[in-house]
Amino acid sequence: MDSEPNASDDSGDLVLGLEGHLPDRLPCGSVSALFLIGYCYHPEKAVTRLEVVSDDLSFEVENMNMPRPDVASVQEPPVERALLSGFWASVPLTAPLCPGTIRIGLRAGLEDGSEIDVPAVSIEAVEEVPIYQPEKPLSAPGLAICMATYEPDPDLFSVQIESIRNQTATDWICLISDDCSGPESLAKILDEVGGDPRFIVSPSPERLGFYRNFERSLKMVPPSVELIALSDQDDRWYPDKLESLRSGIGPAHLIYSDQRLTDASGAVLAETLWIGRRNNHTNLASMIIANTVTGAASMFRRRLLDQLLPFPDPPGWQFHDQWISMTALSTGDIAYLDRPLYDYVQHRGAILGQVSGEFEGRRGIVDRLKDRLRPWKSVSTGWRAAYFFDVLRVQNQAATLIARSRDTMPPDKLKVLRRFENADRSRATIVWLLLRPLRSLAGRTETLGTESEFARGLLWRRLTSIRSRRSSGSADAGPDASVPPGGPGNYGSGRLKRWRAG
Repeated sequence: MDSEPNASDDSGDLVLGLEGHLPDRLPCGSVSALFLIGYCYHPEKAVTRLEVVSDDLSFEVENMNMPRPDVASVQEPPVERALLSGFWASVPLTAPLCPGTIRIGLRAGLEDGSEIDVPAVSIEAVEEVPIYQPEKPLSAPGLAICMATYEPDPDLFSVQIESIRNQTATDWICLISDDCSGPESLAKILDEVGGDPRFIVSPSPERLGFYRNFERSLKMVPPSVELIALSDQDDRWYPDKLESLRSGIGPAHLIYSDQRLTDASGAVLAETLWIGRRNNHTNLASMIIANTVTGAASMFRRRLLDQLLPFPDPPGWQFHDQWISMTALSTGDIAYLDRPLYDYVQHRGAILGQVSGEFEGRRGIVDRLKDRLRPWKSVSTGWRAAYFFDVLRVQNQAATLIARSRDTMPPDKLKVLRRFENADRSRATIVWLLLRPLRSLAGRTETLGTESEFARGLLWRRLTSIRSRRSSGSADAGPDASVPPGGPGNYGSGRLKRWRAG
């Protein structure tokens, strides 16, 4: 999240600041759930109601009057009402079918019954220009391999490209979105695929990060393509990977395979990914809590793009493969092929290594016990981070899926998404999350107890609200509902990090 407000206003003495990131544009006709976070207060009157409003939208904000000592501490003279000014919400929004401007503002209801409307942001609804248009129609049905690159290791990239060229399936194109690699790296990418018209390289005009770069590669897929496979820049596919996934997908929306783990030299680290953790491709709640589908292991139907794009923009770590698997299982079935179809190369530059934390080597029982107890001791940072980086992320993703697919979604899947979307208001959900790790006693270890992180976040939300009502009004002490310091990679489930690292 950005630390500086991206919008502010003092209309009618109301003070408003929007923080974080909001899109400048949305595709015409697209459905999204925008995540808004910020502060809003009146220096003399209590704000009793907040609504997000636009031409055809009125959405009541339920998370409001939350403590923001950082806002109160910078006011001169100090304004007591600034302390309880925090708010956040995931707001469903449908962009108009034709290009135009979407103006989104806030309406504040005050304690005396009056209302103040405050303009906040403008978002352009635009007709998207295709990033890639083939010069001639592709042979049906066709496969599109979507690869995201950034400063790839030349040797590993060469191995990966050669393994794609050696696929037994031949009706494919490989769409490579490069995320502003340096001139030398980009030249090596172009040289490696040069002369082969099946590879299309499109440099991004701005640095996106891996999440948005995979989104950009998916936007390159031509309409005639039926199936999409994702590719990392540094793995090694087995020759029958594409053919096996295509043959096994059946009626499912998505299929994925096992993978063998190797180091950069090719030495085998593990014959399967599923050591110490149960695989899962049928339980939506478990998939939302702790994803088990690796993007590079998967293939999915092109029609899934209607629900996938544009990617949501929640707080916390954003992973393209979790969003894709969550969408696929919410709207249909996922199939699994129980054998490795590629070598998943492990090295320090890989994203998996970056989010695994420092859990290398053997650790004693005392250190492991400290790891498990530490999150419960730190309410001000660890519990707060679990709320902002886990709970709010999932709530935003669930709100996006519900807005896009509620009319066609199976009722049991919709019920699961509603449970997460409304978790703030449900004590039963906290109890459910606290008890759910007991499933491991029956061998259901797919989440590795990550439910506890969500439960801690929800408990923090409730405790903070209670403490706010009882606070002395001082900005120097008491609860804090600003986005935690550091990044989401500093927090999270220790067991899941150890599994990823091990």
